[in-house]
Amino acid sequence: MGVRLIDRLPPWLHEWLDIVVPGGQILLILLAAWLLRLLGRRLLDRVGRRYTLPPEAVVGARRVMTFLIYAAALLLALERMGVSGTVLWTAFTGFAAVGAVAFFAAWSVLSNIFCTMLILTTRPFRLYDHVELLENGEKPGLRGQVVDINLVYTTLRETDDGDGAGTVLQVPNSLFFQRALRRWRGGALPEPKGVGAKRGDPLDV
Repeated sequence: MGVRLIDRLPPWLHEWLDIVVPGGQILLILLAAWLLRLLGRRLLDRVGRRYTLPPEAVVGARRVMTFLIYAAALLLALERMGVSGTVLWTAFTGFAAVGAVAFFAAWSVLSNIFCTMLILTTRPFRLYDHVELLENGEKPGLRGQVVDINLVYTTLRETDDGDGAGTVLQVPNSLFFQRALRRWRGGALPEPKGVGAKRGDPLDV
């Protein structure tokens, strides 16, 4: 009977039905997503009060839930508009993978730039100071005279009398905030590694 009723409608109304019906379905999907989000928020609030969860955990769960609900609603709405859900999911996963790779590739550079700003503001060492990055405790680490500080690397000129004499080290700036740092004044030369047990007095930072 429904098909017969549609057949009885004027031809110009058929085109409007092709727009109105999917539009109504999309509105219903959005309304259902909004109601589901509201119900989920109340449920999370009740669980948080019942089990005395930290507010940060409740807020984080809300955001994750909201993202998942609206992402699912968007996929359903686009599917009602004729876009294939498989194509959308493939495109989303592809963009997400590329974004993740780009983020992790740029993270090391961004962290070094941020650490450069910290070095220039907190001044843990200066140009021409002699520094040593300790591996752990008294174990010898990277040592040299600071001859250059750029956005990514700090260049150390090795001053030991061993095989490394005359060479330079380019140390990522983030490494200075991951290890203990020993520092000598700019004009004071540290004792070569392995020579004697007495060291020069490091500058109190």
